[in-house]
Amino acid sequence: MSADLATAQRVAGQVTDPEMPMLTLADLGVLRDVEIDNGVVTASITPTYLGCPALATMRDDLVHRLGAAGFDRVDVRVVLDPPWTSDWISEAGRKALAQHGLSAPGSVRRPVGIQLGPVRRNLVCPRCGSSRTSLVSEFGATACKAQYRCNECLEPFEHVKEI
Repeated sequence: MSADLATAQRVAGQVTDPEMPMLTLADLGVLRDVEIDNGVVTASITPTYLGCPALATMRDDLVHRLGAAGFDRVDVRVVLDPPWTSDWISEAGRKALAQHGLSAPGSVRRPVGIQLGPVRRNLVCPRCGSSRTSLVSEFGATACKAQYRCNECLEPFEHVKEI
């Protein structure tokens, strides 16, 4: 691996998610690959879901950070196959979510089917560890999060949905 490629991978790996800035795109599992070919750095990303409004910001942040690191020609490629899954969040990413009061998604290891019935998740409060939690709203600050409340410590928290 060339020094340029290692630098490009390191720089791209430090770009944070615009909606959950405690996570890098690498820890979120969105940054799939970084390559250099004929002087062009290509970063491949997979959005967490097809309508992700943060996709353009991710692209711009990668182009800006890689440009600031001296890479003049940067291309960001969107890769949709295979689709992103919350299983791609790294262990460090899961810890960062918990440290910031967000409940990390559980493992899916299979495609998540659409369910029209009530959502039921067995969550643990990221603040006190109690399993006595209640859904407040299936929609949080972003479409990929739901709002919960701990019935023990009474603190609200967000849960990153399994996808």
